[in-house]
Amino acid sequence: MSVIWHRHYQQKGSGFVSITNIMSEQSSNAPLNDTLIATGAATAMLPTDGKTKPITVIGTEKIRKGFDETCLQQAINSRLAPGVTEVVLNPDAHLGYGAPVGCVMVSPTHVYPGPVGVDIKCSMSLLQMDVEAGAIKDRRVRRALIDAICERTPTGAGRGQRHAKKARDVGEELGRRVAIEGASAGVLESLGIPVSWADQCEDSAHVGHDETSDSLGSRLDYMLDAGKFKRFKEKVTQLGSYGGGNHFGECEIVQVADNARARNVAETFGLKDGKVAFLSHCGSRGFGHNLAMGQFKALQGKFARWNIPLPGKDKELVYAPLGTPEADAYLDDMAMGANFATVNHMLINALVLEAFQEVLPGTTGSLVYFISHNIARKEIVDNQPSWVHRKGATRAFPGGHHALKDTPFAETGHPILLPGNPRDGSCVMVADEGAEKSCYSVNHGAGRALGRRAASRTLDQQVIDKEFDDHDILTNCRKYPRDEAPAAYKDFNEVLSSVKQAGLATEVARLKARFVIKDGSEADD
Repeated sequence: MSVIWHRHYQQKGSGFVSITNIMSEQSSNAPLNDTLIATGAATAMLPTDGKTKPITVIGTEKIRKGFDETCLQQAINSRLAPGVTEVVLNPDAHLGYGAPVGCVMVSPTHVYPGPVGVDIKCSMSLLQMDVEAGAIKDRRVRRALIDAICERTPTGAGRGQRHAKKARDVGEELGRRVAIEGASAGVLESLGIPVSWADQCEDSAHVGHDETSDSLGSRLDYMLDAGKFKRFKEKVTQLGSYGGGNHFGECEIVQVADNARARNVAETFGLKDGKVAFLSHCGSRGFGHNLAMGQFKALQGKFARWNIPLPGKDKELVYAPLGTPEADAYLDDMAMGANFATVNHMLINALVLEAFQEVLPGTTGSLVYFISHNIARKEIVDNQPSWVHRKGATRAFPGGHHALKDTPFAETGHPILLPGNPRDGSCVMVADEGAEKSCYSVNHGAGRALGRRAASRTLDQQVIDKEFDDHDILTNCRKYPRDEAPAAYKDFNEVLSSVKQAGLATEVARLKARFVIKDGSEADD
């Protein structure tokens, strides 16, 4: 064990005991939901051990009553883990890897793979097109668009370029550049993606632990030479694909909110009321999954060999103190996975635009924004540099925030892209000053109300299909996945109400679904 590891272990050793004690005490006490203390109409705090700053909870009373006990326990375990200074629980929160999906975890001294997850930099992107809503009213036009998109962007676990006849060809060398450079001008040009789209990204490229891309090249070379990156060539071919589970592409009609602020912000964002847009949700695919699982395995092995107790006795809450080789390796791997996810989104949007141009000649389009919700970013929290882990949580910087200086969103704040469900629509928001209370973060969507097995077991396929027909929403699926049906998710309007009442963000536009691209096979995440 290195000196840095030993020092952190000695300093935090007593904390491990308190986690175990708290878990045993809470198991015999009242449900954790009953320990939530309301601090406002849509805010509360969740106490931990009486000595640590409580967890900030965002959600109306209805949302708070719906939190699962295990989700709340995961939040407590995360808050009491070594080096953690803040945890925020968002209204979409539910059971996750170590930390809940829908939480923010801050540490100035440690990095945690669990609060990033296995799909590194799972993200949202929105493409605005200069196409009137009426142009896709005809179901035959929408069906042609679905076919054209599916010819270019495959869906499903393990599926890549060979599963779509009009996909882009990405070889091993270009894949290596993607991992190291992210959405650089050279990478985008090689893939036929507008270089200007990089300016519409939360982060267009990620660097390694030493804040250079050279460390990523060295790390990747080491992994390939040592045989530690299995099936690299195959994983690279997944660029420009959606994958499975809750990932999707969705054709939308933009409906800008009817107020002066929303119209002004929408103009800055490039949103066009009454016109067609395309919303995408996906991440780093098998490429990022390989990197994440390798890190979990390596760190869990070290915890076992060095006999370091796990926070909350949860193997998914392994960590590494900053400055150790283990932390450096994780930050490098996370950066490579994040770079892959970024280019994956850029390529998907380029292919979607190409599909629209095939069906509707003359179509033009521009990227509104690309923003992640499974990432750790270095930010300033309470006047000190910290790693802000957002697991199923979205960055929310308002206008005037120092990090937005010299960006198109310096005055307004950047776009926040929140998927709801096809029936109820999705939302574009903008952060308010009150977002400071949530570490400048909001939820990443509606959040699951039913687990996948419960949804597949209890929801009626005929009811789901009729709901899509009633709302005139087409899909590429023969049967829409039951575990992804709108009823499997929380009430989206109640989730948005939580964000608004808590003073975190304001609605700019709703997105009304016209068709959905999704993996129709068994969910893979």
